[in-house]
Amino acid sequence: MSLLRLRKIVIQLEDIYEEMEKEINPPTRKATIAGVISNPFAGQYVEDLTPLYDLGAEIGGLLAERGVSALGVQPDEVESYGKGAIVGLNGEIEHAAALLHPRFGAPVRKAVGKGDDIIPSTKKMGAPGATIVMPVTNKNSIWEFDDMDAAEITIPDSPKADEVVVIVILAIGGRPLSRTRAD
Repeated sequence: MSLLRLRKIVIQLEDIYEEMEKEINPPTRKATIAGVISNPFAGQYVEDLTPLYDLGAEIGGLLAERGVSALGVQPDEVESYGKGAIVGLNGEIEHAAALLHPRFGAPVRKAVGKGDDIIPSTKKMGAPGATIVMPVTNKNSIWEFDDMDAAEITIPDSPKADEVVVIVILAIGGRPLSRTRAD
């Protein structure tokens, strides 16, 4: 039985066409997809968090599929990704860890066609309107400097005390005007 109780999905799509008076062609694209879900363990200490592992896989796959669709590309065209979570104040940070780490990655990688490297992440506790900044790296080569970036999102009414905001970031094109190289 699924534990997923989804209140809403928020999709933030960013296309950058110009930077420093220089045209970006093709434009860089970044989708930040957030799902606001009920936290089944809010307000209580639960020793066994394994039910959150499957919940993380379910919401991760759903958000990644929506992100690919929002970008309007084929899955293999997604170049980089990231993830994050904001746990409402009646939860605990370990709830975010259980959602984001054990089983979240496989369905996200499936949605983007591949993903050899880790999906970078961050997590925090927060009240409605909390902002989270999350790292973004190349899905197949974490050391691809051009794709090292970040995304942030704020949802004015989320998370409520008994919710978690779970986020996937998908990007194409790296940072605009990237030109930082390893020595």
